[in-house]
Amino acid sequence: MNDRLDDVPDAPATQGAGDLITTPITADLLRGALDLEQRERGLLPHRLPASARAQNSDGQLAMAEAQPSGVRLVFRTGATAIELDALRTKNAYVGVPPRPDGRYDLLVDGRLTAQASVTGGNVLLIDMSAGTTQAQQGPVGTVRFTGLPARDKEVAIWLPHTEITELVALRTDAPVEPVADSGRTRWLHHGSSISHGSNADSPSTTWPALAASIAGVELTNLGFGGSALLDPFTARAVRDTPADLISLKIGINVVNADLMRLRAFGPAVHGFLDTIREGHPTTPLLVVSALLCPIHEDTPGPCAPDLENMKDGQLQFRALGDPAEVGAGKLTLNVIREELARIVRERAADDPNLHYLDGRELYGEADFAELPLPDQLHPDAVTHRRIGERFAALALGPEGPLAARRT
Repeated sequence: MNDRLDDVPDAPATQGAGDLITTPITADLLRGALDLEQRERGLLPHRLPASARAQNSDGQLAMAEAQPSGVRLVFRTGATAIELDALRTKNAYVGVPPRPDGRYDLLVDGRLTAQASVTGGNVLLIDMSAGTTQAQQGPVGTVRFTGLPARDKEVAIWLPHTEITELVALRTDAPVEPVADSGRTRWLHHGSSISHGSNADSPSTTWPALAASIAGVELTNLGFGGSALLDPFTARAVRDTPADLISLKIGINVVNADLMRLRAFGPAVHGFLDTIREGHPTTPLLVVSALLCPIHEDTPGPCAPDLENMKDGQLQFRALGDPAEVGAGKLTLNVIREELARIVRERAADDPNLHYLDGRELYGEADFAELPLPDQLHPDAVTHRRIGERFAALALGPEGPLAARRT
C-alpha cells in the first residue's frame, strides 16, 4: 500500500473509453459487509445483519452500521476504465464547516493507486444544539477511474467510511471476475468511532485498515461511531461471523454515553464475551481498552459538543460528568481499564486464548503531547497511521496475541 496519500492522484473525471460492460453487484464482489439490502435505487451494504438491525432502536447506530467502513468491492479484471454509480448520504452539521467529500480508494494489487469522490446524493443536516435532523434528497453520482494497467490484476474499491453508500451499477471495459478466497487470516474487529475511522483521510487509511494491510490479514470492521456499547445483538453478530482473530475495543462510548454504572458494566462485559465464545470458543480474542482521552480519564460522561466553540465553526467535545460521582459507580476510562484488566485476567485462567491490551500502548500521554486530539475525542489522520502501525506490531505481529494465522 502506498504510504503517502499526497502522492496518490485523483481519478481523472473523464468518460471511460470504448463500450463498457455492466456487471451486477453481488455478494461475491463485496468484502467487509455482513448483509446486503436491495433498495429502490441500489444495493446498500450493512455491517450488522438484519436480525441485529431489527432489535436496534438507536438512530446513531443505524447510521453508523450503514456507513461502509472497511467495505470494499474486490474483483479481478483487465479493465483500464472502471465506473461505479453510487448514491451517497452525507452528514452535515449546522454551524460547522462542511465535511470533505468521502473518498473512494482504488487499490491495484494491494497498492493505493487513485482516489475519487461522487457528486450529488443525499444530505442529512444535523443540528446538534437543537437535536434535530433534516433529510435532503439528491441524485445518483458516478466515480470514475481510468488509465489503469491493461493486465490481469486484483482491484479493490474501498467505499467511503463516513458516507452511507448505495451501490447502483458497476461498469468496466473488460470482464470482471470474483476473487477466490486467498486463505488469508480473517480478522474481525469491533470498536467505536475511532475504529470506524473518524478523522482518517480515507477508507483504506483508518487505523484498522492500515493494521490489516501491514499484517496481511482480511479485515471485517465492526467499528460503529458512538455505538460500541456492549449491545447483545452486536455480540451475536460477532459470534455468527467467520473469523480467525477477534478484537474488541471497549470503553470510550460506555463513558461518553453515560450508559451504565460499574455494577452493570462488569456483567455486561462478561455477557458480551460469553456470547462471542458460543461461536468462537477458542479463537484468539483480544480485549482492548480505550486510547488515552484526557477529558474522560478521570471525568465521567456524558460527553457533548462544546457549543461555545461551535460558534467559531469548530467542533470540539467536553465531558460533563462530576468526578466526585465515581465513588457511586460512575465510569471513567481509568475505572473501565481496571475492570477490563481484572475481567480478562480472571477469565483467562480458563480461556488461554483471551488477552488484554491497554489502549494507551497504542496512544498514550507522549502521543497526546505530540499529536493532540483535534476535537478532544478523535485522532487525526497521522495518528490513525501510528495507531495502525502499533496495533499491527503489538497485536497482529509474530509475537502478538493475534499473530496472523488460521485457527
